[in-house]
Amino acid sequence: MTQPSDKALVPFVSVDNMMRLIHHVGIEPMLRDLADYIEADFKRWELFDKTPRVASHSDVGVIELMPTSDGEAYGFKYVNGHPKNTSEGLQTVTAFGLLADVYTGYPVLLTEMTILTALRTAATSAMVAKHLAPKDARTMAMIGNGAQSEFQTLAMKAICGIEAVRLFDIDRAASEKCARNLAGLGVDVTLCQTPEQAIEGAQILTTCTADKQCATILTDNMVGSGVHINAIGGDCPGKTELAPGILSRSDVFVEYPPQTRIEGEIQQMPEDFPVTELWEVILGRKPGRTSARQITLFDSVGFAIEDFSALRYMRDRIKGTTFFEDLDMLADPDDPRDLFGMLLRAQP
Repeated sequence: MTQPSDKALVPFVSVDNMMRLIHHVGIEPMLRDLADYIEADFKRWELFDKTPRVASHSDVGVIELMPTSDGEAYGFKYVNGHPKNTSEGLQTVTAFGLLADVYTGYPVLLTEMTILTALRTAATSAMVAKHLAPKDARTMAMIGNGAQSEFQTLAMKAICGIEAVRLFDIDRAASEKCARNLAGLGVDVTLCQTPEQAIEGAQILTTCTADKQCATILTDNMVGSGVHINAIGGDCPGKTELAPGILSRSDVFVEYPPQTRIEGEIQQMPEDFPVTELWEVILGRKPGRTSARQITLFDSVGFAIEDFSALRYMRDRIKGTTFFEDLDMLADPDDPRDLFGMLLRAQP
C-alpha cells in the first residue's frame, strides 16, 4: 500500500495529547498564553468575518457551528450544549475544531476542543476582567461549580491576581468536587451555603450554571456597587441567569451584539438596550471601568473569534513537538484531476 504524501496529512491533537500539552506547558501559563492570543485577535476585530453561530436547537440541547476567518486562516468549532447529559454520565459540552489555510482551503489543524474550550472560555473571562474588574479584586464568587469552575478560578488567579474563591452550587457535591480539585493550587477556597454568602466580600461575581431556562441566579438586591459580574451561563435563547434589574444598573460589555442579543443576558432587555463592544475597550476607543462604584458586566456567550485564537495558539504551540499525530485526512492524487485513478490504484 502506498504511503500518503505530506499534503494528505493533517496534524490532529487528541484529548490525550491535549492533556499532555497542558501538563507540559502548565495550566496557568497556558491560560495566560491563550488570553494573550485572544486579546491580540480582539485588537484585530475588524479584520474578521463575523456571524452569530449556526445553531440547531432541540428540546434537550443545542448543536452549534462557530465559523470565522481573518482572511489568511479559516476556523470553525463544532460544539454542543446538553444540560441533561450530566445525569446520564456524559459531558454537558463537547467540541472539536478545525483551522484551514484560506489560500489553498486545506486544513492545517484538527483538534479536540472540549478541554480547549474550557481553557479559552476561562482565558477570555479573565482577559476581560483584567480590563473591567476593580484593580484591587482578590476574591471571586463562583456560582455554579460544574466543569468550568476550576478553569475560571485558575484563569482569574493567573491573569487578575485572584487569591480566594467562594463556591456555591445547588448541588453540594459539585462544590466539594471543585474544592478538591483546587486544593494545593494556591487559591483559598470557601464552600458556601447560599449564593448570598458566596457573594459576600467578592469583587468578581461569576455565574456559570447549566440549566436551559430563564433562571434568576442573582436577584437585583444581591448585587451591590463596585463589582464586576462575569455572566457566562446564559448562552442560548431562553437561558439567562441575572435579574433584569441588575442589567439596568450595570454597564454591559459584549463580544458581538447580534449574537449576544439573541443568546445572552440582554435577550431580556429591549433591542436598543445600550452595550459596549469589548474590542473597542481593548483598543482604547471606548471606556471600560470608570469609577469605583460602577458595576461592570461581561455578558459572555462565547464567540467564534475566541475559538479561532485558541486554534491559532494550538497550531503554533505544537510545532516541533510530539503533542499531535498526523491524520491521513486529505486525498492527494499525483494528478489533481485523476481522483478516480487514485482510487483504482488503491484496489487490493
